[in-house]
Amino acid sequence: RITFNAAISSFGKCAEWEKSLHFLSVMVQSTVELGTITFNAAISACESGGEWKNALQLLAIMAQSNVESNTETFNAAISSCEKGSEWAKALHIFTGMRQSIVEASTITFNAAISACVKGEEWEKALLIFGMMAKRQVESNTITFSAAISACERNGQWERALQLFSSMADSTAEANAITFSAVVCACEDSGEWAKTLQLFDMIMQSKVESHSMPFNTAISACEKGREWEKALQLFSMMTSTNWN
Repeated sequence: RITFNAAISSFGKCAEWEKSLHFLSVMVQSTVELGTITFNAAISACESGGEWKNALQLLAIMAQSNVESNTETFNAAISSCEKGSEWAKALHIFTGMRQSIVEASTITFNAAISACVKGEEWEKALLIFGMMAKRQVESNTITFSAAISACERNGQWERALQLFSSMADSTAEANAITFSAVVCACEDSGEWAKTLQLFDMIMQSKVESHSMPFNTAISACEKGREWEKALQLFSMMTSTNWN
């Protein structure tokens, strides 16, 4: 069984999900007992290949076969739905996991929040984000970036700022994606002064210059009639070979 599991996992990492499922079918025909590790490897292979339907089918087979699911199982299944933009199915699995004895991890919550982002369900994203603190599950940079993106896509700039500010009380550090999301949230809502304030904060951070949202900041300057600042930013953008 170990050889089969290694093969399924290996093909999965190479996005060769069809070969992973082929090896799984060979195991069934060989009457080799299928365990949690085997199914996890196969579901992860489907996740990598964007095959959310196959991932859910495997999850159902696990339940029918009385094969125990663990955190890794649910993480892969939720992520496969998230990558397939099937946010409702991702949340259905997440809800089912909450009702089981399996503990959700940071990866689980991140996948569920990211699914809400794609479904433009910002309220559900923040609800799940709030669950993490109650369950004492640590939030990381991906968690905050996803939650802020959910707010940004739905014009919730004040909530995006609140989330960004709360990062200071956590161990998570803002990266280019985090800054870009909160800056865009403010700029899209016409909050040009806050946009420029945030951009200045980025300038003082460790974020690489080519990752900075110059276009967003320049647009904010235009709305605030800050022409000199706009020219200054444009000069910086061209000097850093940003595109």
